Amino acid sequence: MNWLAPVGFGLAVLPLCLTPGVSFTLVTERVLGSGVRAGAGVIAGTSFGLLTHALLAGVGLSALVMRSATAFTVVKLLGALYLIVLGVRTIWAARPAATAAQAGDRSSGRCSLPWNNRGDFVQGYLGNVLNPKAAAVYLTLAPQFLVRDHPLLPQIMLLCAAHVIVAASWLLIWAGVVHMSRRAFRTPTLRTAMSRISGLVLVALGVRTAVAAR
Repeated sequence: MNWLAPVGFGLAVLPLCLTPGVSFTLVTERVLGSGVRAGAGVIAGTSFGLLTHALLAGVGLSALVMRSATAFTVVKLLGALYLIVLGVRTIWAARPAATAAQAGDRSSGRCSLPWNNRGDFVQGYLGNVLNPKAAAVYLTLAPQFLVRDHPLLPQIMLLCAAHVIVAASWLLIWAGVVHMSRRAFRTPTLRTAMSRISGLVLVALGVRTAVAAR
C-alpha cells in the first residue's frame, strides 16, 4: 500500500464525517455545557471507537456481525437503546430543577467521583462503537483501498489512522466554533433549549438506528 491509499480513503470518508450525527451532537452538547475539554473527551472516545471497528474488521468479527442478521440486529438495537437513553438523560438534566441542583453542587464544592471525568470519553466511544453503520465503512469502503497481496491488518490500521485524522480534525474545528459561540448561550434559557434540542436529536438518531435496515 502506498501513501495514496490512506489519502484517498480519508477523502472518501470526509463526507461521512461532515454529516451531523451522534459524535457531532455530543460534541456540541458537551462543549456548550462543560467546555472544550468535555468535547475533546467525546472526540477521543469517537477516535477509539473507529479504532475498535478497524481492529474488529481486521480480525473478521465485523464481517460476522454484518453477515448475521441476529448479530446485526442485536448490535443495532443496543446502539439505538444507548442513544435514546442518553438523549432522555440529556433532556432530563436540562430541567430547571436539575440545573439548579447542579449549580448548588458546584457552589458547595462537592467533589465528583474519580471516574466521572471519563463520562465524555465513554459517551463518545459507545456512540461510535455501537453503530453498525460505522463497521460497514471498513467492510464496504475500506476493501477498495487494500492491496490483496499485503498483510490485511496493517493496511486497515493505516486507513483507520486517516479516518481518525479526518474525523477528529473536523470535530475539533467544530468544537472550537461552538466554544467561541458559548457567549451567545450563557443565558439559562438558551442553554436549556440547546440541551433539550441535543437530547431530542439523540433520541431521533436512536429511533432511526432502531428502524434502519442494513
